[in-house]
Amino acid sequence: MGEQMANMIISLPMARRPGREKAEILSEEDLKQLRHNLAHLSPGAVRECYDQAYRDCRLVYSKLPTPKQMQTLVQAWRQLWKWQ
Repeated sequence: MGEQMANMIISLPMARRPGREKAEILSEEDLKQLRHNLAHLSPGAVRECYDQAYRDCRLVYSKLPTPKQMQTLVQAWRQLWKWQ
């Protein structure tokens, strides 16, 4: 019985993680441009950007936010913090 169970376990396909796409990450130049754009918006517009980025970064079931979404959230937060 033990040998049969071992053979059966070996023959079962292994579970695989869902296909991961290459994560989109903002380059240093993209971050610099984002900082520049945020600095030239009104506080209300930056607040809207922050709110949208916050919604994009919510954990929904097992879906994690992308690095780009997190970077956008952090840059908007930093700009709001500077104005505080």
